[in-house]
Amino acid sequence: MKFTRPPVALIAMVALGLLVGCDSSKTTTSAPTADSVQTDSASESTLVGDIKIDGSSTVQPISDAIREAFIAQHPGVKITVGGEGTGNGFKEFYGKATDISDASRPIKPGELEKAQAAGVKFVELAVAYDGLTIAINPDNDWVKSLTVEQLEKIFVGKDAAKKWKDVDPSWPDQEIKIFSPGTGSGTYDYFKEVVADKQEMRGDMTLNENDNVLVQGVAGNKFSIGFFGVAYYTQNASILKAVPIVNPEINEPVLPTTENIASGKYAPFSRPLFIYVSEESLARAEVQTFVEFYLENVSTFCAEGKVDYVQLPGDLFERTMTIFDDVTTGTHFIDADGNSREGAFAELYVAESLDAK
Repeated sequence: MKFTRPPVALIAMVALGLLVGCDSSKTTTSAPTADSVQTDSASESTLVGDIKIDGSSTVQPISDAIREAFIAQHPGVKITVGGEGTGNGFKEFYGKATDISDASRPIKPGELEKAQAAGVKFVELAVAYDGLTIAINPDNDWVKSLTVEQLEKIFVGKDAAKKWKDVDPSWPDQEIKIFSPGTGSGTYDYFKEVVADKQEMRGDMTLNENDNVLVQGVAGNKFSIGFFGVAYYTQNASILKAVPIVNPEINEPVLPTTENIASGKYAPFSRPLFIYVSEESLARAEVQTFVEFYLENVSTFCAEGKVDYVQLPGDLFERTMTIFDDVTTGTHFIDADGNSREGAFAELYVAESLDAK
């Protein structure tokens, strides 16, 4: 289902008339945070309201950066950004506790069913690329690269490798310490889909939804390994080592550099990042203005290194803008029968795949 959004200026005027002096649930006089930058437009902005965001800890740094820039211009808008994981974020989203759900994977069929049952319609907006990074301790001098098959030996099943020598006989006779995002994380889901397929991940990993805890775990033990979004590796590159992953198609080890992620050469761990915006919330001036600001700036933030992710190619980002401009609801990644679609992101993120509901 589609509807045409009224112009931002008009909706802002209507919302302001409704909000000022009459709705205590909206923030009408909100002081800027200490680290926000006041601008001329900040003192002129009359936009007010609350925006709640939760979901992927991988996407959180982007939303945090956008939030900080936005409230510098619109200090009357209060925005909270959580990073409890993609799965947990969707629970909040279809429970109508949030306006925007950050996601490091597309919505799943079960999550879509719950959203539909709750009457939550949404726009699905791809905003950037990430390279899921497998990291080891800098003192690890035996791992030069890893294949997907070797990752399966380390991470999958009850009989997964206990020691490094179980992966390669020439490696140390030392226990592998494994750090993984929690099961509510989209990063966990994406890694499991690539490495384990229908199998179960091993049950003795150290799980945590806080990526900084994972970083410290890998950095603190020579025999450790973990995975998280590339931003957390980049921010901690002095205490971590990224493992080159062998691209199965070209049989060459590839590092998660900006160029390799953007080109898709860092396969199979290059992945799109999303924000899901409630259609109902998008009718509010502060949400519509924030999302518009988000899309206007996210690629620049990536290109300028303000966030450690990779901007989408122009044709894919045009697709995002079209969805936002038309407020076309639904997902590209689940068909009309409720089954997940399989295929390359660029092939699925097209108008023909969108089952608008």
